[in-house]
Amino acid sequence: MKAFIIGIFFTLFCLAAGAYVYFSRGYAPVATSAPAMPFEKKLANMALEAHVDKLAPKNVPIQADEAAYTAGAAIYKMNCAICHGLPGAPETPIAKGEYPHPPQLFKGHGVTDDPAGETYWKVTNGIRLTGMPAFNQSLSETQMWQVSLLLKNADKLPPPVQQDLGGPVQMQAPAR
Repeated sequence: MKAFIIGIFFTLFCLAAGAYVYFSRGYAPVATSAPAMPFEKKLANMALEAHVDKLAPKNVPIQADEAAYTAGAAIYKMNCAICHGLPGAPETPIAKGEYPHPPQLFKGHGVTDDPAGETYWKVTNGIRLTGMPAFNQSLSETQMWQVSLLLKNADKLPPPVQQDLGGPVQMQAPAR
């Protein structure tokens, strides 16, 4: 039994030492053009989803109306569009060069299926190691909620707000 326990500790030590060598000797992919490490995307998404589920606000403190969407559109164009795009506009060079690739929020299904509180949490806190900054130091709570409501309701925005964004928003259901 003693040899078995020593074997477990030796195995764990070798795994830790191997991981240390892998990262400290520069074998880990760090360029945005490099492929992801094994399980990198799965583990990062799993951790993000669990953390956001636990901490995202459940109640929206402002009204989802045309005024909120209009304000959210102005904030989005100023702070978010450079990475996440605008309806009908081509992807920017910045978005093309980021890793992980930022979702184009007005193409495909965007984040309309996410609760507004989840988007608010991401806007407020950012997402580590993705290029998504935290806006809690530069935007007010109301502004962050306005952007979150805009994105939550991107598939049903009134025509004036769609025009503010540069054209009609045509969301589509996710492919199954």
